[in-house]
Amino acid sequence: METNNNKNTKMDSWVRSWTKSFTWRIIGIVILIVLSYFVTGSWVEASVITFLFHAVRLVLYVLHERAWELTAWGRADPDINMFWFYFWLVILIIAFAAIGLMGCL
Repeated sequence: METNNNKNTKMDSWVRSWTKSFTWRIIGIVILIVLSYFVTGSWVEASVITFLFHAVRLVLYVLHERAWELTAWGRADPDINMFWFYFWLVILIIAFAAIGLMGCL
């Protein structure tokens, strides 16, 4: 008799995480560049805003994805080392704080 547990125990590869991040960013890029153009009236300013915003978000999204891969929360099999989840969580918090401080300068 075969048992179907529906456990997702496979971890995404780095290539898959980066590919997911790039495709999601492309959607965001299109939306932000159009909105930025309507606000600024300049394609150059809209492009700079969009590039900087999405470059930062791309890196943070990949780190966020990897942190979630390392946590056992919400999974049926909790045999994952929680150290790495908290490590990446701290990195994300520091990155967001740095971006916030840079925006205030």
